[in-house]
Amino acid sequence: MTLSPLDRRHLLRIGGGLSILGAAAPFAAQLAAAGSAASQAAPDYRALVCVFLFGGNDSNNTVLATDGDSFGRYFAARNTGDDPIALMPPGTPPTPVGLVSPVTGRTVTARSPEAWGGVLPIVPRTPNPIPAGTNASVRTFALHPMLGPLKTLFDADRLAVVANVGTLIRPITKAQYQARTVAFPSNLFSHNDQQSTWQAGASEGARVGWGGRFGDAFLGSNGSNSLFTAISTAGNAVFLSGQSVVQYQMTIAAQPALVVNGASSASLFGSTLAPSRVRTLIQDTSAASLFAADYATVTGRSVGAATTVNSAFTQSAVTAIPAPSVYVNPISGAIETNSLAVQLQTVARMIAANSSLGLRRQVFFVSLGGWDNHDVQNTAQPNNLAKVAHALSYFDGVLGSLGGVNMRNAVTTFTASDFSRTFTTNGDGTDHAWGGHHFVMGGSVRGGDVYGQYPTLGVDLGAFRNPDMAGASLVPTTSVDQYGATMGRWLGVSDSNLDTIFPNLRNFSSRDLGFLWA
Repeated sequence: MTLSPLDRRHLLRIGGGLSILGAAAPFAAQLAAAGSAASQAAPDYRALVCVFLFGGNDSNNTVLATDGDSFGRYFAARNTGDDPIALMPPGTPPTPVGLVSPVTGRTVTARSPEAWGGVLPIVPRTPNPIPAGTNASVRTFALHPMLGPLKTLFDADRLAVVANVGTLIRPITKAQYQARTVAFPSNLFSHNDQQSTWQAGASEGARVGWGGRFGDAFLGSNGSNSLFTAISTAGNAVFLSGQSVVQYQMTIAAQPALVVNGASSASLFGSTLAPSRVRTLIQDTSAASLFAADYATVTGRSVGAATTVNSAFTQSAVTAIPAPSVYVNPISGAIETNSLAVQLQTVARMIAANSSLGLRRQVFFVSLGGWDNHDVQNTAQPNNLAKVAHALSYFDGVLGSLGGVNMRNAVTTFTASDFSRTFTTNGDGTDHAWGGHHFVMGGSVRGGDVYGQYPTLGVDLGAFRNPDMAGASLVPTTSVDQYGATMGRWLGVSDSNLDTIFPNLRNFSSRDLGFLWA
């Protein structure tokens, strides 16, 4: 098979930004001395960090409405099946394992919601509007019992909830969706397509994401080390692919992506066979070997970039960053590695290294998988939520004194996921749905509040007809475009660029949801 120049360059563009950097930069000695870098950090530095929850987080068990009417419908829908997933009301004390719960009458195990105690109340600073079909004078809210550290951040005004976000082309109602009278994204319940639509505004196969396009907007003014504008610790992410920006991929693994010591046993991207194959390509001097010229350019860029990063990571501000505290699985009691916290440690190191890299703007992508909980949700989701809370709390603490400087105001971190899950349970899990609730964290966040319209809860039953839920899926009332544009404006992306990056943004009345200070 012969690759066209475009295909060759696209393949190399994906792989060419790779670097692998462990906790102690294990391959630094294999590279030459660092090249020159900007002498000081940019005075107006800002960074955006996307935390992608792969598989579709059940946000119905993440942020809950707890007024009597809403919680009653929630509990009725989820306190069913062989392994009910309904959480306990606020103020419910944990029931010890092996005893009978006074709330449900069931014998409690470690994976029973009764063992975790009630949901954790949060009090928004601004009353959320009461939607049609909700019989409550005041809307009250709570978080999953495993999200205690996020409740602390919410109460400290550094965390906000954005309600019922989803992929949309234009505003749509339940009736319009059911009648198919208004356009909406294709393949709504497909993991790959919705991951791509969240990150890039188009189904699987999209090549440019809105994080990368944010980077494009600053490329001409982002310093001499602009290769580090878009950084992923979670492999290749379309979110960070720009028209010009090349994402720089990092990982916590010890095996370097590129070894340049010349040894016969050297590896290339983890393979011991690849070096000889690539050497053959590079030594091919025929006119048809355009790959050789492309590869030489990419290799030079990769070696130079890794050298620069390894040098920057020797700074005291970087080496002083503590490792995350020990993480204990709340269901099994076992000590586990919280990969999300370790990824955010790497992000913190890159931010601390900016005193030498000198960038004005950076966009990061980290991720955590394991959210596709069609079954055993009571085992998987609580552990994952606890990991998110542990990781975000750790990251917030590190940013509070990064190299002796409080960097919280300069960094905004947000969650994203394929979609949420069905409001109903299939017995011990949930299925694919649509709109869901998300977190935004940082010193520039107008925290302690719920943004967007939190929906009416409950499936259609008897005389009750929920205007916000089609079947068991919430119809989003806030679009990913609005969510992203709000953060893009904070980052400094112009309104004209936002209209290009989010072509559907003009279909919505609000382009800034207000959850970030200017």
